[in-house]
Amino acid sequence: MNKFATTIIAEAGVNHNGSVETARKMVDAAAKANADFVKFQTFTAEALLTEKTKKAEYQKSLTSMEESQYEMIKKLELGRAAHEEIIGYCNRKNIQFLSTAFDHASIDMLDELGVPFNKIPSGEITNLPYLRHIGRMGKPIIMSTGMATLDEVRAAMNVLIDAGLNKNDLTIMHCNTEYPTPMSDVNLKAMLTMRDELKVKVGYSDHTLGIEVPIAAVSMGATVIEKHFTLDRTLPGPDHAASLEPHELKEMVNAIRNIEKAMGDGIKKPSPSEKKNIKIARKSIVASKQIKKGEILTEMNLSVLRPNEGISPMKWDQITGSVAKKNYKINDLIVL
Repeated sequence: MNKFATTIIAEAGVNHNGSVETARKMVDAAAKANADFVKFQTFTAEALLTEKTKKAEYQKSLTSMEESQYEMIKKLELGRAAHEEIIGYCNRKNIQFLSTAFDHASIDMLDELGVPFNKIPSGEITNLPYLRHIGRMGKPIIMSTGMATLDEVRAAMNVLIDAGLNKNDLTIMHCNTEYPTPMSDVNLKAMLTMRDELKVKVGYSDHTLGIEVPIAAVSMGATVIEKHFTLDRTLPGPDHAASLEPHELKEMVNAIRNIEKAMGDGIKKPSPSEKKNIKIARKSIVASKQIKKGEILTEMNLSVLRPNEGISPMKWDQITGSVAKKNYKINDLIVL
């Protein structure tokens, strides 16, 4: 998906609060942070939920108690014209646009708008008609797995493959859907379980506070990281409080890129930067006292000191018991 080992998705989600102008500012922040994608959410309230749907507990504490979830969601919709405007703005800012479709019409609209791959949200992992529809689109898929068991993830994966998805085009994201996620509930090792059991690429969609967990996920092998961000955590709305602010998003991206460099190639060998220190830090066999030519070299007249400009102490057994070929002063390097 990009030139780096890890694809970083800056999740704007619905933190634009229904404003295209705010969405543009979020594109600016994601581009400035050097994320690979800025991702939004595509839906209509009518196709997503009934008017009787209750709010999640975290939504109740962060939004008006007087409005229903339907009313809350309705205010966060972005229509086709808004999508087109935001996509054009992303192109001008040199960051790729992405969005999660929550219904069939939204899947089709994003396809028409040329979105490069599809993102399945955690809540749709048990939605068979949705999975079949998105699996037939012929595009790579990233699937979040919050609230799911391994068997549910496997079942969803099989639906996508049966619908026509190439398994190599699937990335499964470990995720927890509590906002914010308690550290004790992250269970990051489950990402590796899915990788090993399902034989797929894996990533991590993070809802914890801070940036530690996505950085750890990269060190464990995540190929995609998704993280919510906002312009200001104090703004009204359901997801702002569990999101990064722009400077934190940039810190996360920088840290992930540093971790990618630090992972290396796995071959244990001296690095280019440390080779110059070999002579300084390692030692050589030296005379610990004056030695005359012809004397036997022993532990009593030899020692090991820096620098590493003579015979390696690993040849100690070869040197002890041999005859001195010259006179040595204290600390002279022993020669063969």
